[in-house]
Amino acid sequence: MRAISTEGLTKYYGKHRGIIDVNLTVEEGDFFGFIGPNGAGKSTMIRTLLGLIAPSGGSAEVFGKNAGKKKIEILAEVGYLPSEAAFYNGLKVRDILRFSADFRKQDCHAEAERLCERLGLDPSRKIRELSLGNRKKVGIVCALQHRPRLYVLDEPTSGLDPLVQREFYAILAERCREGATVFLSSHVLSEVQRYCRHAAIIRDGRLLVCDSVENLGHTGAKRVTLYGVSRAPLLEGIRDVKTGGEAVSFLYNGAPGGLLQAVAALPLTDFTVAEPDLEEVFMHYYSGEEM
Repeated sequence: MRAISTEGLTKYYGKHRGIIDVNLTVEEGDFFGFIGPNGAGKSTMIRTLLGLIAPSGGSAEVFGKNAGKKKIEILAEVGYLPSEAAFYNGLKVRDILRFSADFRKQDCHAEAERLCERLGLDPSRKIRELSLGNRKKVGIVCALQHRPRLYVLDEPTSGLDPLVQREFYAILAERCREGATVFLSSHVLSEVQRYCRHAAIIRDGRLLVCDSVENLGHTGAKRVTLYGVSRAPLLEGIRDVKTGGEAVSFLYNGAPGGLLQAVAALPLTDFTVAEPDLEEVFMHYYSGEEM
């Protein structure tokens, strides 16, 4: 079953672009990354999916339900973490968590306690006493404590230290193995590459590509690093040259034989050939260059 499906989904704010003609499918049980820098349309996409704002055109469905007409039913099955969450400063963490659970008419006390322990969040402290990272943890527990079918997370790890990030993703991976779907909006490409199975890249409100994370890296270009030299060989298909000390690195998209012949004549001490990482793929989609 499809957890998320959109056809021609479009949102304008007056004359200003939000998202344009987005066609996207996310299967149930997937760990999906939605990649783009600030202003690309990620948050607009999420809010339109959840029925929080009305689209200007096209359609969106979550678990086969229309996002506009069945908003209440959809939100009951979703754990949503906005990029910026605000809480009442005078309340304690446990009061916020209980309020969130009561809003859903669920008893989430035991699960909230487990999540607080794993994330290192003290439920007895008041919101005004918390750092940015701990406030983010409050939002995470609110989104996860009722164990929904779909997690929609907008830049969830901003403000979290690396150890908490790792534990947070471990929790998401566990939920995903149990059958839940994760839709993760992020501009931290290393996180998407490490944890997501599929990903889509958005630029200026338009979806550029959607594929498995593995396939996104298989562009035909290779990242070649030569040691013992300071300049790249003179070959067609070489670009994005980086030099440092007695090493040179570049992307190569030409014939393997030509590269081997060229480097054989160089006084190398070592060399490596690897797939470009997701960050390089992302940057080339954004620059409009071919990989």
